Amino acid sequence: MPATSSARLFGRGSWSEASRIASVLRKETVGGVLLLIGTVVALVWANSPWAGSYESLRDLRVGPSSLHLDLPLGTWAADGLLAIFFFVAGLELKREFVAGDLRDARRAALPVAAAVGGMAVPALLYVLVNLGGGGALGGWAIPTATDIAFALAVLAVISTHLPSALRTFLLTLAVVDDLLAIMIIAIFYTSALAVTPLLLALIPLALFGFLVQKRIRSWWLLIPLAVVTWVLVHESGVHATVAGVLLAFTVPVVRSQAAGGPDAGPGMAEHFEHRFRPVSAGVAVPVFAFFAAGVTVGGLSGLTESLTDRVALGIVVGLVLGKAIGITLATWLVSRFTRAELADDLSWWDVVGLALLGGIGFTVSLLIGELAFGTGSERDEHVKVGVLVGTLTAALLATVLLRARNRIYQRMELEETSDVDLDGIPDAWDDVDDRPGNRAARPGDTPSGGATRPFADS
Repeated sequence: MPATSSARLFGRGSWSEASRIASVLRKETVGGVLLLIGTVVALVWANSPWAGSYESLRDLRVGPSSLHLDLPLGTWAADGLLAIFFFVAGLELKREFVAGDLRDARRAALPVAAAVGGMAVPALLYVLVNLGGGGALGGWAIPTATDIAFALAVLAVISTHLPSALRTFLLTLAVVDDLLAIMIIAIFYTSALAVTPLLLALIPLALFGFLVQKRIRSWWLLIPLAVVTWVLVHESGVHATVAGVLLAFTVPVVRSQAAGGPDAGPGMAEHFEHRFRPVSAGVAVPVFAFFAAGVTVGGLSGLTESLTDRVALGIVVGLVLGKAIGITLATWLVSRFTRAELADDLSWWDVVGLALLGGIGFTVSLLIGELAFGTGSERDEHVKVGVLVGTLTAALLATVLLRARNRIYQRMELEETSDVDLDGIPDAWDDVDDRPGNRAARPGDTPSGGATRPFADS
């Protein structure tokens, strides 16, 4: 039976959701450029005659020793600044589940399946490459991550006009990817668990949640509670970035109508996202990249030597082949079992191009590498080389493929931006917002977009 017009992969969502995604991606693109700058500066410095000063700066310890927080600057970047990154990722994830594409099981099936496939296949290929590798299997999760900021920076550099549906899919996939990554970090990279600090962390976490549910925005209340939660999670042995996700999950996405009438507006999540996304994309991730990416390559011979280590080789294979196979295969399976066809003008080459972009795994990959093998260890250095080579290879292959399709993307972009009737909404979306399951959540909508009822804060 042929697919109907509603059974389409990468079909347009609502205009409100598309415009919101476009705004988010613009901020992430700027952050991605800053990330690239931080990475290049770190690599140049670490391979210059002044490499010792870079290592001294990265290893400089600051913080109160009485609280076990006299940490190197590199660790502060990984444990502290990335907690902000995961806080923003948690806000985006909750919003997607409460009011975005992930609230509709049919629309969520594709990015969730693609994210799972894009993590399972790279992990499997890494394990196959490193069987019998003497402790190397601990890095199995390194090639599973997708760095949305880096991917968007690549799109900005190659100036491809990727359609809104593909950009939305890429962002949603990366959000689900972040959730799976934080679960992997919490479950598989917690070496020693101290239960008491973890239980105590629930107290400031609950107080933080209570205040944000009441829409209290006082920074002098919320920030200390967030910091105390972070410290206690850090002391528990669970990676401190988990605190960022837990805090984000307490923040309401939609505001209770009972509190403000039918036009009560969005919840606190949007407020926090506007405040903290620029900090995450513009400061937290680039600074982490600066401290994490500074590996001494040692010229072409040193690069070749690093890549002969099966850890680095497994990462490259996982990021390039694993992501491409996993995401494409998962998308094909969704198409096969739902009998859905690709949206008009799109082909499976577009899916492969997106899958290669998913192989740009940088920030979280470097973080997992440090957790797996220890900061500054020889294998950690090889991890950095593998992540850099794998990311650059995936980016180059994606560039070739997506640029070859750019003429089609330009035509699709023209259709998506044309507004002949001058109503402020492009004509391509005139018949989309009112379709069941396609509208973005508005005050009074039910999660399925049906009859209205009051939303509780959630």
